[in-house]
Amino acid sequence: MLRSLPEIVKEARSTLRCLNAANAMAESKEKNGTVIDVREPGEVQAKPAPSSTNIPRGILEMKISETVSASDHPIFLHCATGGRATLAAEQLVRMGYTEVTVITCPIDVICETQGG
Repeated sequence: MLRSLPEIVKEARSTLRCLNAANAMAESKEKNGTVIDVREPGEVQAKPAPSSTNIPRGILEMKISETVSASDHPIFLHCATGGRATLAAEQLVRMGYTEVTVITCPIDVICETQGG
């Protein structure tokens, strides 16, 4: 039986650390973490996520070590709805990163309401 993407994301989130955008951005600042936006470049250009580094989901595993080399460095993953960020987080944990957090809602919403 095939499983749907929402089912897979829900299952993955049960084992991952998840925060909303406001809490994630505050914690990232406090811990000097790195916010990775896993959306495609066109999406980022249309609606940038402030203070983030864009590494598209499709190449994340190949490029993450260029941005984050320490396995215990705090990483906060962002996408449009949290689905790709969840799948990306799952992979980073499998790679050995230990401080991975999924941002469960768009950053730009919180940034607009908090003035940037």
